[in-house]
Amino acid sequence: MNDQEKEVGLFKVVLSVLAAMFGVQSSRNRERDFSRGRPAAYIIVGIIMTLLFILALWLVVSIVMSMAGV
Repeated sequence: MNDQEKEVGLFKVVLSVLAAMFGVQSSRNRERDFSRGRPAAYIIVGIIMTLLFILALWLVVSIVMSMAGV
């Protein structure tokens, strides 16, 4: 199996999803993701990252609101 046929690892999937969330995904990585990546991995990681983002926002708002005495 050469370098072109290797599957994308979990760490690279997470980095790709984070880059896509911030809108800074390089075209080279995007092409790698579409040619060698499994769609299910990106969907699952994307859902998990979105839930973590929402949880982080909720936590920050809760802390700020409690500090404000509301």
